[in-house]
Amino acid sequence: MEGIAARHKVVGVDYPGAGATPKAQGPLEIDDLVEQLVAAADAEGLDTFAVSGYSLGGPVAIRLASRHPERVSSLVLSATFAHADTRTSLAASIWHQLFESGQHTVLAQYLNLMALSEPVLNSLTPLQVHDAAEQLAPALPVGTAEQVDLVRRADVRGDLAGIAAPTLVVVTTADPLISPTLQREVAAAIPTAEVAELATGHLPFVERPQEWLKLISDFLARNQRH
Repeated sequence: MEGIAARHKVVGVDYPGAGATPKAQGPLEIDDLVEQLVAAADAEGLDTFAVSGYSLGGPVAIRLASRHPERVSSLVLSATFAHADTRTSLAASIWHQLFESGQHTVLAQYLNLMALSEPVLNSLTPLQVHDAAEQLAPALPVGTAEQVDLVRRADVRGDLAGIAAPTLVVVTTADPLISPTLQREVAAAIPTAEVAELATGHLPFVERPQEWLKLISDFLARNQRH
């Protein structure tokens, strides 16, 4: 966000149960999250805006671009999906069960396994991985269960063909959590999409931050001036 904000106005929104946003009282729905994003843009006086959707933010960004084409000047999708395949659904189910059962340190270890690319994970010692999990466990968002539940239910495949905004799809090619196949399916179904592949796991901002930032910055420079 800091890198993008050097050239653009950036509005960062935390979903319910993350950051300072209160936990939802029921299941999350993509359409509700879309309207919350539009309300945030309205509050900042933005008539049109670029949208960046990472991971679960991708389906929300896709629905936003589909439902409000007059507002979205360009779209960036990273490490994301239009629907969960069996593998992603299984990963989300385990994530959900470990969180709900209170096994947060085990969950943090699982997230290291599912988020980092093989080379990066293997560059760490078992002790480093253990220490990282110990630090992550108490910081897990209180809305984790609702957010991961939405991962399993989200399906915006019907929105893809109608997207008219210039779109960049950043495929994280070493991603253990969201298959590159799912990511490429998103790109193939959006008429305006261009694709960039990044050899990283599910956390491009950790593994290849400068390359990820350059892809997004260059795309925004080509396609909009906000």
